[in-house]
Amino acid sequence: MGRFLQQVFGARAVAGGLARLAISAGSLLLAPPVMAEPIRGAGSTFAAPIIAKWAENYETARMDDGDFSSPDWTVDYELVGSLAGLMRLDQPEMDFAATDVSVSHEELSKLGRQQFPIVLGSVAIAVNLDGIETGRINLTGPLLANIYLGKIQSWADPAIKAVNPDINLPDLKISPVSRKDGSGTTFMFTEYLSSASPEWKAAYGADTRIAWPAGTSVEGTQDLLRTVQATKGAIAYADFGQVERANLPYAVVQNKAGRFVRPGPDGVRAAASTTLWDEANDFSVSLTDQPGEGAYPISGATFAVVPVTGQQPSRYHRVRDFFRLAFEAGGGDAEALGYVPLPPPLVSRVVKYWLAADVSASQ
Repeated sequence: MGRFLQQVFGARAVAGGLARLAISAGSLLLAPPVMAEPIRGAGSTFAAPIIAKWAENYETARMDDGDFSSPDWTVDYELVGSLAGLMRLDQPEMDFAATDVSVSHEELSKLGRQQFPIVLGSVAIAVNLDGIETGRINLTGPLLANIYLGKIQSWADPAIKAVNPDINLPDLKISPVSRKDGSGTTFMFTEYLSSASPEWKAAYGADTRIAWPAGTSVEGTQDLLRTVQATKGAIAYADFGQVERANLPYAVVQNKAGRFVRPGPDGVRAAASTTLWDEANDFSVSLTDQPGEGAYPISGATFAVVPVTGQQPSRYHRVRDFFRLAFEAGGGDAEALGYVPLPPPLVSRVVKYWLAADVSASQ
């Protein structure tokens, strides 16, 4: 932990006030369980695979090579979507929500909650087209908007052919697939459509739940991916890592600079590099359609929202302990699953945000 904090903050900061935070973090990680119940979270399906892996790592770290485990060292996470996760925070037993849509500073202050990013990622546009390899088909925001509006209905449409002159597109019906549950992935996708298409923005805008004008809507990411796999001509949006693991081809998407960029870590890092992360605003940002030659336009962050007012301090400290270990040791797991871990300077700001909140609460 000390070496990690030196990398994040620099030796001078660790030798000063933030060394106290390192001691506190170590104490939390090694302390015996106080409550024989799991950390309870709910929300994002976009980030569910990495949260599950981090939960496994957390229990192993707390066991410290021993054979004994405790419910107190586990994480019970429900894949219900960002909107439902935030709604479940009203239940007193919930410790955190994971959301792909940042909550405003005003709303967080009103409800006595904190918010910080935990991982970055991208939304891939999956397709089921015979003979089309991953990354060979180009799509733009206006094309995607018109497909989901039902205005473009064939893969052989001249507008699609115009940006794909070198591939043989079939005269096949396009079958758009979408999420009907409240989904942060839906928000990221429709936020991009809104930035690219005035018609989409005026009619539907960006939201976690949309009354889709065309295609088939299903519950959850897994049903969405299964529907695409079973439907020739289908198109859908989902977390990049899950699309890759489903072995579905995906498109490259035009960004604000006019370049066609693949989803994945490089495009996400380019998008995040131009983003202003403001802890005074509880890190409430959007990575959608950021400027930059290499920025992937449907990038996003998943945030943890944690109740503080009225909550036992030991409970939100456990949540921080869980994510602190994820930041320290879980970056490789995030990359293996197709995500992008928070860069060290951003981790530094998150930890300072925690420390400032503790100082404020003690005054």
